[in-house]
Amino acid sequence: MAKTASLSSPEIIELTEKVSAHNYHPLPVVLCEAEGVWCHDPEGKRYLDFLSAYSAVNQGHRHPHIIGALKDQADRLTLTSRAFHNDRMAGFLEHLCNYTGFTRALPMNTGAEAVETALKMARLWGHKVKGVPDGQQRIICCEENFHGRTIAIISFSTDPEARDGFGPFAEGFDVVAYDDAAAIEAAITDDTVAVLLEPIQGEAGVRVPGEGYLRAVREICTRHQVLMIADEVQTGFCRTGRPFACDHEEVRPDAMCLGKALGGGVFPVSAVVANEEVMGVFTPGSHGSTFGGNPLAAAVADAALDVLEDEKLDQRADRLGRLLREELRKIECSRIVEIRGKGLLNAVVFDEGFEAWDTCLELKEQGLLAKQTHGNIIRFAPPLVITDEELDQAIGIIRKVFESID
Repeated sequence: MAKTASLSSPEIIELTEKVSAHNYHPLPVVLCEAEGVWCHDPEGKRYLDFLSAYSAVNQGHRHPHIIGALKDQADRLTLTSRAFHNDRMAGFLEHLCNYTGFTRALPMNTGAEAVETALKMARLWGHKVKGVPDGQQRIICCEENFHGRTIAIISFSTDPEARDGFGPFAEGFDVVAYDDAAAIEAAITDDTVAVLLEPIQGEAGVRVPGEGYLRAVREICTRHQVLMIADEVQTGFCRTGRPFACDHEEVRPDAMCLGKALGGGVFPVSAVVANEEVMGVFTPGSHGSTFGGNPLAAAVADAALDVLEDEKLDQRADRLGRLLREELRKIECSRIVEIRGKGLLNAVVFDEGFEAWDTCLELKEQGLLAKQTHGNIIRFAPPLVITDEELDQAIGIIRKVFESID
């Protein structure tokens, strides 16, 4: 058994660099304990978590209801595979369908798997229902998207870092500008089966589309008999101040890709939800996953949904997000060019050429963990259980660091 408990943070980082693939460049901080919005390093320093594992910890670290469900289920049954039924999956999926308003759910493990599932579902639906010849199905995606890291998904990425050296790429995707409904309409052909988009682009720097964009996309998809698929992996489960980001425009997609906070910050759980006329194209053997819908994941996700509902985290995220953006806009820093976001998914955009990494290092030194994206953007996304007092403390740290930049 590996023994790292006695190692210091620098020693752990050094060991990680020695034995781990270098596919990440994390902040130089080691976390060993966490509760609510607080994380601790081995030396005992505590930090406010303002990343929430890219919105996978909406319910806070180690929420007692979710941890209780995990422990109870671990004492009973953990994995069966889908070769057999288990006594937890059905109740979880019913809960998920009730929460989302769809009639069918297909459980997987990671957000990328959910997106891959939705792509396969759309292609199969396009062939079986719409009548597009198999092999000709096309899916429209948006520039600067982030839907995962698989070969199929990076085939329609516009990020060179995600693509370089990984070809040949999968075919059948048309990429258009984000926040441009006319571009989607122009790209549709008789072979188009779906439009896949993020209702807010998280990894691109919390890009919030203009009012009416999602409604326009919905109308276009309906008129052309094309599926509208919303990737709500990062924006879902109350993060943006609504149960789902599409709810801001009262838009109902034909399917949603879900993940991250569905696992309550405890266990990887993802799903695709849709109605029977779309999800019904799957037949036994056409798609699956050994761990998808396993009883441990089902118990955890069921409890994670309980917390979202019982603690009204959508309302909390909406109120505190408005407060956070209001206070961020008061900060005097000439390098800031924009504050944007919805709920508790927010970004501070600095001018071109600004090295936000250095600012994230200083935030860490002051006791707040955040991460830059695209070099000059810092994303702020704390757990939705953060209190008013904790948010005030965080704003004080951010103000101190940002106002020292000039």
